[in-house]
Amino acid sequence: MKVSIITAVRNGARDIPVTLASIAAQDYPDVEHIVVDGASTDDTVDVVRRLGRRVARLVSEPDAGVYDAFNKGLRLATGEIVAYLNAGDNYVSAGIISLIAGSFAAGDAEAVYGDVEIVDAADPTKLVRRYRSGSFRPSRLAWGFMPAHPALFIRRSVYERRGAYDPTYRIAGDFELCVRLFAVEPIRHVHVPQVLVRMPRGGLSNNGWPSVWTITREMHRACAAHGVRTSYARLLTRLPVKMLELHWRGS
Repeated sequence: MKVSIITAVRNGARDIPVTLASIAAQDYPDVEHIVVDGASTDDTVDVVRRLGRRVARLVSEPDAGVYDAFNKGLRLATGEIVAYLNAGDNYVSAGIISLIAGSFAAGDAEAVYGDVEIVDAADPTKLVRRYRSGSFRPSRLAWGFMPAHPALFIRRSVYERRGAYDPTYRIAGDFELCVRLFAVEPIRHVHVPQVLVRMPRGGLSNNGWPSVWTITREMHRACAAHGVRTSYARLLTRLPVKMLELHWRGS
């Protein structure tokens, strides 16, 4: 089965080489890499053209945010399985896509996901936190917990049935998608108990307390939209769990 990997990027000339190299190094033969660039003003497009050995499609044009870019990539994807790996993120080994494809082939899963290592942006050898997806259950969405999005692989047929990302969300569009897919008539899902992706600390959802409050409000909105009972207090309890993951880093 073909696996489509979509990378959304804007002004990521410094960060995207590691992502391009990671996907190029995958030993799985049928990988389609789609890069959606948001009209970068740096050398991102030139870097992709020079280093993107497995890039099948490159689009560079203005967009309405990261989830709009995700949807553009999804419309271009022809693979049976779809995943998102943003600029700066990378797969931890050359066998990750083979592992995921094998997991899909071995059963009837509609989604397969694993764990993510979050590392220091200045020193990628320094582990900051391990995002553990193994404890995910649909009921935990009400508490703000979801599978790690960079390590989430979904059948394209699921998007065709249930819809793509809602671009009206600024930070929590991936959470809203998970509420829609896992809480409302849950799709069949399997956890792979290992780290699949390494990503640098930062990004829209890790930009201090303003982003914490924004994403919490958007999570509350997503739950309300799909009939998941929650509260702001309940959603904020995810923060101490993140702190414990920091305390346990390296374990």
